[in-house]
Amino acid sequence: MKAVQLHEYGGPEKLMYEDVPTPEPGPDEVMLRVISTSVNPVDFKIRKGELKAHMPVQFPVILGRDVAGEVVRVGLDVTRWKRGDLLMGLVNRSYAEFLTARADALARIPEGLDPKDAGALPLILETGAQLIEKGIQPHAGETILVTGAAGSVGRAAVYVAKQHGAHVIAGVRGSQKAEMQGAGADSVVALDDDAEIAGLPELDAIADTVGGETIMKVIPKLKKSGRIASVVGKPEAPGIDVRAVWAQPDPERLYKLAEDVRDGRLTIPVSKRMRLEDIREAHKAAEHNAGGKIELLP
Repeated sequence: MKAVQLHEYGGPEKLMYEDVPTPEPGPDEVMLRVISTSVNPVDFKIRKGELKAHMPVQFPVILGRDVAGEVVRVGLDVTRWKRGDLLMGLVNRSYAEFLTARADALARIPEGLDPKDAGALPLILETGAQLIEKGIQPHAGETILVTGAAGSVGRAAVYVAKQHGAHVIAGVRGSQKAEMQGAGADSVVALDDDAEIAGLPELDAIADTVGGETIMKVIPKLKKSGRIASVVGKPEAPGIDVRAVWAQPDPERLYKLAEDVRDGRLTIPVSKRMRLEDIREAHKAAEHNAGGKIELLP
């Protein structure tokens, strides 16, 4: 089969579209024909070696965490799925024509959702949901700031926080304020504008998707009893409850949120669809803020 392999850390030119052995499913796994996958920031961070302390890889490695695909084989112990089922999930090695994954990590693609679009959803939906539900653990009426709210994970986090009855402030760049109006948050604030940061109310929690200087600027707005959850590592915040969140497969939650995407209640922008063989160009576009998810079609 064809797949994209990384043989060493470096730029997009290190991604090699080449022939590799087709994987065989284990007893508790299914084999999927990949219909679509997508580029996530974790992919190019791994490629560049930025995460080798936390997520070391053994070369050569096939990147990719999202999949929407069709079952072509099932392992001996798998009874839930059968050949021909259309599934989606948070997996590994999805930059390929075929992959194997644990059967219990996968969800059915909701009827009416295009499988080509479903491949852009698993990581960002599960990350956004877990940032709120496992990291923040909100109570109704609390005021929560979501940083990077215009990004895919941020949009999912805003949506899930509102589901729990929170008052949600979407933190974005000034240039993104217009596009975020009507995206579900109670208000939108430019976090690259010190005057707007100064005007923030006292916060019960911060759901952080960007880190760096931005999170440090808004921490003073947090109540002493407040908490921070982050998907980009723990910021230096002595005396504050800070939780790092790394997404784990949650097929039931994924299915429900994918239904919301299908029904238009949650919008995850897709900027373009590209062929898997054009992975180098896809990574370049994703690193330069493509304005939405980049879907990859084998």
